[in-house]
Amino acid sequence: MPRHTVAKIDLDALRHNYRLARDRAGDAIAMAVIKADGYGHGIRTVARALAADTDCFAVACLEEAQAIREEGLPHTVVLLEGMHAAEDVATCCQLGLEPVIHSHHQLDWLAAGPAAPQCWVKVNSGMNRLGFAPEDLKEAMARLASAGCPVRGFMTHFAAADEPDSPATAEQTRCFQAAVAPWPEAQLSVGNSAAHFRPGQPLFDWSRPGIMLYGASPLPDRNGPELGLQPVMSLESELIAVRTLRPGDAVGYGQTWVAERPTPMGIVAIGYGDGYPRHAGTGTPAWVNGRRVSLIGRVSMDMLAVDLSEAPDARPGDRVELWGAHVSVDEVARQAGTIGYELLTGVTARVPRLYHQSGRNA
Repeated sequence: MPRHTVAKIDLDALRHNYRLARDRAGDAIAMAVIKADGYGHGIRTVARALAADTDCFAVACLEEAQAIREEGLPHTVVLLEGMHAAEDVATCCQLGLEPVIHSHHQLDWLAAGPAAPQCWVKVNSGMNRLGFAPEDLKEAMARLASAGCPVRGFMTHFAAADEPDSPATAEQTRCFQAAVAPWPEAQLSVGNSAAHFRPGQPLFDWSRPGIMLYGASPLPDRNGPELGLQPVMSLESELIAVRTLRPGDAVGYGQTWVAERPTPMGIVAIGYGDGYPRHAGTGTPAWVNGRRVSLIGRVSMDMLAVDLSEAPDARPGDRVELWGAHVSVDEVARQAGTIGYELLTGVTARVPRLYHQSGRNA
């Protein structure tokens, strides 16, 4: 019998979160960002689940776009990193994909090809990863026109939309608007998940909700449910051993936690080999038999330990929620010194994804 360590995926919660993003986008169209295997939830199933609610998906790379097409979905698909090789131009044309053009070598590839796909143009407004500097846009647009490449619009990416007191987002917005002003008919896209919760932030024509679709918060000081989001993934396992520790007993590698009193302890069949964060140490919450319990000691590759003082009747075989409806993935992430994005995308392939529809949002 296989381990009972699973990631349960609630597709109704996914749809709820997309609809919330769509509502918060106002007049903007919300393209559903499903890169990184649907943020660890399974890109093919996520795409099918959202197909009736959105007309557009956004992914990072060609392989992800191909997975959507293999599911028979005709939706607009935007490649956020654009093309990675010259031969990708033909593939984009064949599959009807819209690459984001951000670099001069991509312009070279488009100029050399017999045909060109509709595209977006990335503007570097201050993130300083990808995109053309505002002063280079005129040349880039001229080269796209010469290559016969129709431009749907412009996009940029915010560096600090999750920081309400930072002036960076307003400065990037002003920079972006000034840069694209010579092309008033172009469509504009700026809004990541955090921007949907930023009061007064214009989202223009297209927003790009990502992490919020999966129920995790894009804001560092808020959990997903506090923003009206529903958790999509419930990472669960079971107790495989229960014992009582004596005062002075140490637990786990490095013996970093030592019992100060008789303590009921459970061993859970999950660890960093499953994607649970190794740095989620003592005090990180989990959920057993309707009660919050806490991790103790170091997380191992296949196991971790929990203090069962709050759930003294727990027995081997009892279910344990590591994150989900009762323990927010954002809370676990903060304990581990990271963000919910990393935890959700980091759940490994050996953890089966079990899909269901809760009916909460039907």
